[in-house]
Amino acid sequence: MNSVQGVLAASVISIQNSCFIYPACQNCFSRLILDSRRFNCLKCGCTGEAKDASYRYRLSLKTADTNDLFDITVFGSCLDPFFGVTAENLQRYIQDFNQLSGETNTESAARALVQAVETCFIGKRFIFGV
Repeated sequence: MNSVQGVLAASVISIQNSCFIYPACQNCFSRLILDSRRFNCLKCGCTGEAKDASYRYRLSLKTADTNDLFDITVFGSCLDPFFGVTAENLQRYIQDFNQLSGETNTESAARALVQAVETCFIGKRFIFGV
């Protein structure tokens, strides 16, 4: 799954979604189902306490090279240098910010993160391993 079969030099045109972090199963990296106390992986059956859930980056991009458009999704720790922290720590920072600010509407933190990601990626050229 991690083997690169080719490379693509492309510019980012847009960010496809605003959810850059997801709770991920430590065994199979699938999205976990979280409730207030527990998590459950529908793919491999892993379960645990919600506070122990791991998080992972998932960045979906619309890109273009000189001839074509491509939808590319980048997963995992290769995004750590761009965000400056692991997905786990960014999730913790967001939760702490919402609690400390007394923010009842968590949309403002999410909007700020989306704007920051758009500023960092849109219009920039990257080499993607595909």
